[in-house]
Order: sequence, then structure tokens, then C-alpha cells
Amino acid sequence: MPASRPTRARRRLLGPALAAGALLALGACSPSVDGGWTDGGEEAGYVSGDRSVTTWEAGDRTGPVEIVGTDFAGEAVDVTAWQGDVVVLNTWYAACPPCRAEAPDLVEIAEEYADQGVHFLGINATDDAGAAQPFERTFSVPYPSVHDVDGAAVAALQGVVPVQAVPTTVVLDREGDVAARILGRADPSTLRALLDDALAEPA
Repeated sequence: MPASRPTRARRRLLGPALAAGALLALGACSPSVDGGWTDGGEEAGYVSGDRSVTTWEAGDRTGPVEIVGTDFAGEAVDVTAWQGDVVVLNTWYAACPPCRAEAPDLVEIAEEYADQGVHFLGINATDDAGAAQPFERTFSVPYPSVHDVDGAAVAALQGVVPVQAVPTTVVLDREGDVAARILGRADPSTLRALLDDALAEPA
């Protein structure tokens, strides 16, 4: 369990038309002269999210999030097909240090919660398959990622909840509505707590 419970705040909307620009310009990882990351997995020389956590009470949630696309293996993905289950969405790209730092935790949690029906989906609007698939093999990622070459998946997500950094992790409840958001590298104990809360809600 995290040291402190995620803070609660009312949602703010950012129109879909601003989605790709906001994601890339406002909060995406961007290299400085030094670049890289520390042994502890923290960002070093990069601008990323502040790791803040926002949750929404059931009556204040928006959605459902509707993401349709193709993963890097060429398979179709439709998030709405998972309604009835809890879903985790994670934005990433291969050269992003906090994305690499959090990948082992996300893989572990995805495998840990798979038998409870929790689905994970990556969203990558930066890489082609030549960059994304080696990342997936390196970290043995067991879940698909949308190859969001046209930015449609990011736009669909931005239309419901602001996504101001890469990585960002979003938890959807069983209705497909946004229950929580983590900006920046996800703390594994926090993500587990968010999933436990979502799973405990009435089906």
C-alpha cells in the first residue's frame, strides 16, 4: 500500500483537437544534454510527469474511453470490448527513461492481476514497430500496445482525461470510465492500490 492515499480532485477536460500537441509539447519526456536515468530508475535530465495521482469518485467519472486501433503485431484492439473488467492504459515510447524504468513493474502487475480479469494496454504514438517491438521483447511485455501512428488513441483518451506526460497511466473502471490517473512513472504500490479499489467496486 502507498504511504499516502491518492488525492481526489474533480476532472478537467482538454478537447481532443489539442490531444497530440498537448501530449508532446507540455509533458512528454524530452532529453536534455545529460539524458539517461539513475540507478534507482528516476528521471535524470528529462522532463516528465510529477508522479501525481488523481482519483475520481464514481459519480464524477467520465467516459467510457473508446480506443480502437492496431497493435504492433498487427492485431485489432478495441478497449470497449473489455467493459465489465478493469483496464489499465499506459502511454509510453521506447526511448523514454521513466517508461523503461516502470516497465518491469507494469509487467509484474499485469501478470499478477490477469486472473482477476484486469486488462493492460499500452499506447505508443511515437515509435514504429522497429523500435517498439524490441522494447516489448526486452521487458517481456505480456499485453498489447496500440500503434497510434495517427494519434487517434491519444486523442480519444485526451477527450476524457488530460494526459500531460509520457508515461501516463490511467485506470478505467468496469464501465470504461476513468477512475484514476498517474502522471509520470507509476509507483507499483500505488497502482496496486488503485486496482484493488476498482476491483472492489460493484460490478
